[in-house]
Amino acid sequence: MANDNSMAKPEYQRKYDLEERTSKFGAEVIIFSKKIKENNINKSIINQLIRSGTSVGANYMEADCGESKRDFKHKIGICKKEAKETTYWLHMLATAEPEKLEECRKLWREAHELTLIFSAIVRRKY
Repeated sequence: MANDNSMAKPEYQRKYDLEERTSKFGAEVIIFSKKIKENNINKSIINQLIRSGTSVGANYMEADCGESKRDFKHKIGICKKEAKETTYWLHMLATAEPEKLEECRKLWREAHELTLIFSAIVRRKY
């Protein structure tokens, strides 16, 4: 029988790998942020965006290694808060940099989806 490692996961399965998805999201936030020329108005927004956007994945990694179900749920709650905060900073950045609106929308949608996913996990009863 052939080795399963030679077969790639179908797209629908990869989309729900939260470790990969949150890592990719953080990287996309960094890449996007590097494209923006800093000024007095947007400098702190960019810094906050990077902090919250990359924190989603970092906190998910911590949650995945949670010491208990309670610890896992708590850290997933932090993931939810960081994803939600990222939507806020993207909105502020789109206001400060209107020419970046479409890129902000793309990232906003992913941050919003992650917020919904983490909200569903937090609501689950264990």
